[in-house]
Amino acid sequence: MTPIEAPQRLEDKTIQPIPPSERHGSARDLFTIWFGSNIMVLTVVTGALGTAVFNLPFWLTVVGILVGNLLGAVLMALHSAQGPRLGVPQMVQSRGQFGSYGALLITALVVLMYIGFFASNLVLAGQSLVAAGLPVGTSTGIVVVGVVAVIATIFGYDLIHAYTRVLTYLSGAALVLAFVWIIAVHGLPENFASHGSPSVTGFMGTVTAAALWQVAYAPYVSDYSRYMPADTGARPAFWSSYAGSSLGSILPMILGAIVGVAAGEGVVAGLDQLTGAVGPVIILIFSLGIAATNSMNLYCGVLSTLTVGQTFAPAWSPGRITRAVTATVLFALSLVAALAGQDNFMEYWLNFITLLMTVLVPWTAINLVDYYLLRHGDYDVESFFRADGGVYGRVNVPAVACYVIGALVQLPFVATTLYTGPAATAMGGVDLSWIVGLMVISPLYYFWAKASMRRSVPTVVAASTSTDAALT
Repeated sequence: MTPIEAPQRLEDKTIQPIPPSERHGSARDLFTIWFGSNIMVLTVVTGALGTAVFNLPFWLTVVGILVGNLLGAVLMALHSAQGPRLGVPQMVQSRGQFGSYGALLITALVVLMYIGFFASNLVLAGQSLVAAGLPVGTSTGIVVVGVVAVIATIFGYDLIHAYTRVLTYLSGAALVLAFVWIIAVHGLPENFASHGSPSVTGFMGTVTAAALWQVAYAPYVSDYSRYMPADTGARPAFWSSYAGSSLGSILPMILGAIVGVAAGEGVVAGLDQLTGAVGPVIILIFSLGIAATNSMNLYCGVLSTLTVGQTFAPAWSPGRITRAVTATVLFALSLVAALAGQDNFMEYWLNFITLLMTVLVPWTAINLVDYYLLRHGDYDVESFFRADGGVYGRVNVPAVACYVIGALVQLPFVATTLYTGPAATAMGGVDLSWIVGLMVISPLYYFWAKASMRRSVPTVVAASTSTDAALT
């Protein structure tokens, strides 16, 4: 397709493997989908946490943004490179690590994550449309942007890719305009150089928020590379995803850090104030980015929901109608959450992304260790869809046990307004939970799973032989 060409038909696949005859696209599409979709208001808000909530100086906030994004994007991009190889959604592929039933818990938690992200974006979308001067209230704006996301989800993969290709140019231009206007026309805030004070707690909070921004893409990043030809290559897929997501996140977060100095927690109003006459245009374009990202959240939320359902009905092959119905249901749930949670948004958002890290970190550690270090990308895709889990079984004990251990080992190091663990309290509120989770679970799962695979080699070989015989 050309950079702005939209698909002419609804996508008919959901969680099924993508056959070679339907593979299309190139690695550069992974740059545009992650660059274009990240330039939106919620990214700006996340960048503002450093200066507005943690009260850091601007320069230290930027360092935290860089460190968090550049580290987190490594994990995100490693997941993206899995899509062309296996051709299935990420949470279907997780059955290869956890087993058909073992993957249910994390898949269900990921659905809740999508609803949380969708609702958060809806709140900011409503506020943004009001700030842009459109004749709508916040609640009406929430509904309008939500409906746009539902329509994109119904059309599916190709329309979402086309949408973000357009936004790569449109939102990129708006971002440059915002920086130029603030620096050259409006001027930086008067207290820009003297704002805030350095603190380890604030710095680590900023790093954690930025890293989680990237890690949160891990459960669905390969959903947007699964249609690409199998020979796309892991390296091109990795670097295109890494460059698009890190660059597309770092720049608007830095903009958010500037806005946070000037406006505190009122990020949308502050952005409008700093950008003056061009503010409504910039905010409106960033709102289009919200709609694009929400279509991605909703699309992957649907795929994960269908993955849960298909676990209990292995012969079921959901299609476009099922995707449309499921998208509408998830939108309704997100809408209720958005309308109920539009007050005290910054506190809600910070708690949500911090607690989300405890859910995602052990899963991403297990998935990446299994894919890259243990199996080297060699999976039996047919087994993902079997009632008994095929060669992976219903429950992979090492993976499930490591996941639970990973969540528990992080709790003492979590620091939020809802809960602060004893280790985080002893360190003055510094949140190191995600670092501890990665350091503990990665080697633990590697050695445990390797020993388990060594013991089960004869069984796996026999099961694979039986599967091959049944297919011939």
